[in-house]
Amino acid sequence: MYPIAEALELATARDLDLVEISPKAVPPVCKIIDYKKFLYEQKRKDKELKKNQSKVVVKEIRYGPNTDDHDFDFKLKHARAFLAEGAKVKAYVFFKGRTIVFKDRGEILLLKLAQEIDDLGVVEQMPQLMGKRMIMMINPKKK
Repeated sequence: MYPIAEALELATARDLDLVEISPKAVPPVCKIIDYKKFLYEQKRKDKELKKNQSKVVVKEIRYGPNTDDHDFDFKLKHARAFLAEGAKVKAYVFFKGRTIVFKDRGEILLLKLAQEIDDLGVVEQMPQLMGKRMIMMINPKKK
């Protein structure tokens, strides 16, 4: 509750800075602090938060509409490993040429994959045809 001139004198006497905290308050709120130290600590907090942040990794698995059981199991093992390490899985069936007539086979394949991975992942997006690809997204389950 000091006038501005008196607050500035106090700040210079202590070799600190007068910083306005809340300009919209009536009367405005100011604080006497070392501003460079405040900026340094703010930067460290931001860096710490950024360090603890995790980036979302999307791994892709490609199938064909006529994928055999052995190939399916082989890629299923990879999908399980990706979900176990916390990555999202984007599984898609790529229709090449005239294989687009087997849309139902592609959807069955992706739904079978979703059923097999049910213990590790949750289906975020059901199989959806986009151009020559039928795409399905799977998120890892929270631990």
